Amino acid sequence: MASGVVLLDYWPSPFGTRTRIALAEKGIDYERKNEDMDNKSPLLKKMNPIHARIPVLIHNGKPICESNIIIQYIDEVWKDKPPLLPSDPYLIAKARFWTNFIDTKVHGSSRKIWLSKGEELETGKKELVEWAKLLEGELGEKPYFGGETFGFVDIALVPFYNWFMIFKSFANLSFEAECPKLVAWGKRCMERGSVSESLPDRQHIYDAHLEYTKRLGI
Repeated sequence: MASGVVLLDYWPSPFGTRTRIALAEKGIDYERKNEDMDNKSPLLKKMNPIHARIPVLIHNGKPICESNIIIQYIDEVWKDKPPLLPSDPYLIAKARFWTNFIDTKVHGSSRKIWLSKGEELETGKKELVEWAKLLEGELGEKPYFGGETFGFVDIALVPFYNWFMIFKSFANLSFEAECPKLVAWGKRCMERGSVSESLPDRQHIYDAHLEYTKRLGI
């Protein structure tokens, strides 16, 4: 581990998935260590002592934490590969705004849907559709959020595409009906090997969700 690249990961995590996509886009070889989040490894606690959570990218023995910071690090270190962030400062700021929007609004509402029932579940559904429509407005008629190029915002959002599709199964939320442009964008992203090979299987995610909510008594 003193040299090379190691990723501390957790297979269902959308944030770990982001990192896997970024590494695949850059064609970086790495060792992946999947964590048990109920029994965190000493390595994870050592490399992320503040939060002890994934993902953690270990490059030449040094840890980088938080998925968006990791993606920017990857982009800056492996400059010989196609960029993940735009070069224009304004466009970089705009991309960072939307990734923060995804992390706060989209993730927050999605968690309500995963972990709630009754009125709170319905609130989560309404919020998520509202945020998704704002993202559709930002996407417009472009193939990707950055225009013609798959990049930072796409990587931040596409792990949630699996979640959107699963919500129809247990929350009666059809993204195909509510946000067709976002669904078309997700299908376009899935045509990329970096995405399709990095996203976990939807059925596995759904099964893990059922097991988790059963343990919580939801």
